[in-house]
Amino acid sequence: MGQQLRQINHFERKLLLFALIIIVIFVSPYFILGENAHLRVHDNLDSNLAWYQVLKNSGQVFGSVTGTIEQIINGNLSRNAYGTEYSGIVLLNTFFSPMIAYGLSQFITRLFAFIGMYLLLRKHFITSERFSWIRVGVSLAFALTPFWPSGMLSTLGMPLALWAFLNIRGGERSLINWITLALIPLYASIVLGFFFFLSAMGVFWLTDAIRGKGWNPRFFFAIFFMTMIFLLVEYRLVYSFLFDHVPNSRDEYFHARLTFFHSLRLTFKNYLLGHTHVMTVHGLIIVPTTLFALYYVISTKKWNEERAFIFLHVFNLILSAWYAFWFYKGWAPLTEKFHFLDTFNFARYHFLRPMVIYVLFALSLKILVTAGLTWKKTCMFLTVAQLLILVGFNEEILYHNKPSFKEFYAEEQFSEIEEYIGLPQQDYRVASIGIHPAIAQFNGFYTVDTYNNFYPLTYKYQFRRIIENELEENKKLTQYFDEWGGRCYIFLDELGKHYMFKKNSKREIQHMQLNTQAFHDLGGRYIFSALPIKNEKENNLSLVNTFDSKDSAWKIYLYSVDI
Repeated sequence: MGQQLRQINHFERKLLLFALIIIVIFVSPYFILGENAHLRVHDNLDSNLAWYQVLKNSGQVFGSVTGTIEQIINGNLSRNAYGTEYSGIVLLNTFFSPMIAYGLSQFITRLFAFIGMYLLLRKHFITSERFSWIRVGVSLAFALTPFWPSGMLSTLGMPLALWAFLNIRGGERSLINWITLALIPLYASIVLGFFFFLSAMGVFWLTDAIRGKGWNPRFFFAIFFMTMIFLLVEYRLVYSFLFDHVPNSRDEYFHARLTFFHSLRLTFKNYLLGHTHVMTVHGLIIVPTTLFALYYVISTKKWNEERAFIFLHVFNLILSAWYAFWFYKGWAPLTEKFHFLDTFNFARYHFLRPMVIYVLFALSLKILVTAGLTWKKTCMFLTVAQLLILVGFNEEILYHNKPSFKEFYAEEQFSEIEEYIGLPQQDYRVASIGIHPAIAQFNGFYTVDTYNNFYPLTYKYQFRRIIENELEENKKLTQYFDEWGGRCYIFLDELGKHYMFKKNSKREIQHMQLNTQAFHDLGGRYIFSALPIKNEKENNLSLVNTFDSKDSAWKIYLYSVDI
């Protein structure tokens, strides 16, 4: 790698410096605005950021594999549900405040996403000096994609890993390749990306052998080496898989329910729009660019010259089809016979798509530039346009109308609630209606509700008694809870799957039917509701106070249980 960097010309160095400056500017709102910054809510503020805070306060960061998190669902949540302490993002949140940790994680991820894609393109795909702007521009675009924050390098680290693997496959003996493979597992997740990447590498190695290129033991050992590092880092996951046989909420997850037509439609939707956890923002610029390049290759009959380009086109479509048809109901007989097909999400092979799409984008630009000067100017415009679109997906811009970090967690407001109740938080349990339980959890309250996809089925059944009357009125909620249950929430038929009612909402809860005795049996004493409950007496509840704050997105109605 050092030799490659020394060979970079002056113009490319300027481009690299410019890209670094853009990345710094892109993540600067987290540090400038601090808790006033706006972040993604789904699978972020509503879950992971609160989990890190709960874990930090629990004293269980380095706890036993048999340990539990007492603050959540009466200690029924395993410490292992919060992942390994050797994950970089867990360590950042352990030693820094949440917003500093978040900003640092964003910078680290985007920086190494850029470095990885740049090295991969420069060494293996876009090697000519005349295409330096393609290498840097596409790498910067890749680094600015709106990745799932807690995934870290699980997807955006794949180009860096592929660069190292291809170097080893080609016989390069540099130590940096092995160091790269050893360090990435400390800032990525095997189940959120690298299981699929490593198994794809295994197929790649086997294909080489079948095609007569030899068994390449160094390449095979590199795959084995990185896999072992991941398993060591993710030792809690390994322990849970091998030794924790208590039935959990994942055991009731059921995914195969789409018709053939709906699966086909989802294939093209995913192909054009992507997925919320691996957003690539490729539909407007990248898809037309790659299709134009494909037309050019076909029309000029340059099949042999552009084999990698053709393969990536086909592979990209296959990944979308695999994702969509994983939910095809034709899988049902197999999932009934092999239960792990339901509990493990094999659809995530599509997590390879961000890397595939942006390498394909780079190759497409290179192909079109060779078609003439006009195309070169057009391709430069397309690269800049893609970057500008991605700037619009900066969290501060994209979520400016959502609650800020401070408004979402409303620490001052919930501190007032704690003080008003006047009891040690561990002496009573609460639940939330109309807001995410993560808010109460972040503020230290012990909750009977939660958002986790790995907790005992026995608790799920206990909790279900609280909302059983509401589920009877709503088939969609019943299916959502019974066949997944990751959101162990107090669902109400009249609210549906809506969990964020801000203080300006005019909604009122008119027909709630909770089993408050079941809530009380779990230790539930208070309900935090974002909406007024008009039939509180029918549910054995009493409104004891309301709480508002200029720094909060919510108006909280505090109800006590009269049992």
